[in-house]
Amino acid sequence: MIVYQHLDTPDGPFLIVERDGAVIASGWTADAVAVAARGGIHATGSGASEIQPGECLATAAVLALYAGDDAALDGVRVEQGGTEFQREVWGALREIPRGQVRRYGELAVALGRPGASRAVGAACGRNAVALFVPCHRVVGARGALTGFAWGVEVKRSLLEREGVTLA
Repeated sequence: MIVYQHLDTPDGPFLIVERDGAVIASGWTADAVAVAARGGIHATGSGASEIQPGECLATAAVLALYAGDDAALDGVRVEQGGTEFQREVWGALREIPRGQVRRYGELAVALGRPGASRAVGAACGRNAVALFVPCHRVVGARGALTGFAWGVEVKRSLLEREGVTLA
């Protein structure tokens, strides 16, 4: 069964979608169908019954993170489908310490693909489990805040909450 839960956060409504206790999609919106679609669950029209409101295991971790527990998300299980390269990028994102940022090009080099900064950016854009896989910690070549599915202001807020000094 696939369940979703809304949370109120300082960055606005946050929605978690889980399947069997693993986060498969999340984002700063109250639109469960849109968030589920990012996770590959197309629940529109009569198919909307595939996702149901319920309690998500990751809720406590998100609330703890917003309360200041830097390690709150460490044990949260996530699952998302993608290409091998996308999964490599998403794994690398989970390794970026809270309070630090990386540039797309730095991640490409770390993955052994120095010319793949745009592909890294595309993988970040396809990340369905925002916050749990912290794509908000990736910035442009000159350190500028670049696109974020949930808005640059949410990205800025998350980074500032982590103690990142932004220009």
